[in-house]
Amino acid sequence: MAERMRVIIPLTLAIIVLLLYLNFRSWAETAIVLLSVPFALIGSVWLLFFMDYNTSIAVWVGVIALAGVAAETGIVMIMYLDEYHARYKAEGRLNTAEDIRAAIMEGAVMRVRPKLMTVGTTTLGLVPLLWAQGTGADVMGRIAAPMVGGLITSTFLTLEIIPVIYMYWRTWQLKKEQLAPAPAGTDPRD
Repeated sequence: MAERMRVIIPLTLAIIVLLLYLNFRSWAETAIVLLSVPFALIGSVWLLFFMDYNTSIAVWVGVIALAGVAAETGIVMIMYLDEYHARYKAEGRLNTAEDIRAAIMEGAVMRVRPKLMTVGTTTLGLVPLLWAQGTGADVMGRIAAPMVGGLITSTFLTLEIIPVIYMYWRTWQLKKEQLAPAPAGTDPRD
């Protein structure tokens, strides 16, 4: 099984990267979303250590599932941020770094409740598996543990860090556009 996992885990990550790129058509946004996976893994490792679980196939299944959920929540955050960025740009309100910050704040705030609801319901559904007893409980607990721990830390990343990184990226883009020379034959005052 360890040999299969050496193939399945990189293949899973490659599929996640491919799907992210096909969704966003941007390597920058793909990279921002992929940042949620290591943050989620930190929570997994902490909870696995706390519960004294060794690495097993069931743990790896939980980690793979967590990687998908972490990427999904990162995608939704980026979509909200993109929506508000595009809205501000269409309205002509995206001229300074402060304008970008305002657009991102508005988009991120709209994502707080759905993110907390997603994490809350998923965590509440999985927590009973951590202390379940009976047939199969030992396996189910090891699948649930990385997901519960990872969801907690990925919540922080998705709500706090992704918007900040996104803001730096969009601010860099704005400065790059402002420094670009005007096309020949156009008046920069127009």
